[in-house]
Amino acid sequence: MRYFLDTEYNGTGGELISLALVPEDGGEELYLVLPLPETVHEWVQKNVVPYLDMIPADFPGGRTSRESAPHEVARYLSHDHDTLIVADWPEDIALFCQLLVTGPGDIADVYRLKFELLRTPGFSTARNSKVPHNALHDARALRDFVLEGGH
Repeated sequence: MRYFLDTEYNGTGGELISLALVPEDGGEELYLVLPLPETVHEWVQKNVVPYLDMIPADFPGGRTSRESAPHEVARYLSHDHDTLIVADWPEDIALFCQLLVTGPGDIADVYRLKFELLRTPGFSTARNSKVPHNALHDARALRDFVLEGGH
């Protein structure tokens, strides 16, 4: 199964703030919001933080701890033993992989993950998202773009 990934983070090279995985088949989605770093980059404070909770009221997931997040991702993916994670930005993949590390020499209980980085010149998830800079809505925008033949 292909899952489309988007993340929000505290500026280039900054800590992960939120992530979303949206399956290509329209099934259950995952959206997690982690605690904000002590100091939030000014652009992120203005353009990301106000939109973190802009999800449907009955949506599963949402706010979680950094300790719980990798296990929530593992539980979400546990039914799929041939997972392909698709992203349009390398930092999304890097932060996702970094999240899976739970301690020295240990990772969350994921089975098999493959990653695909799509170059999407002229396409912006934020410009095509219903709620720009919200990882869930941006991941949906990427999925829709790819499934509509944009890539």
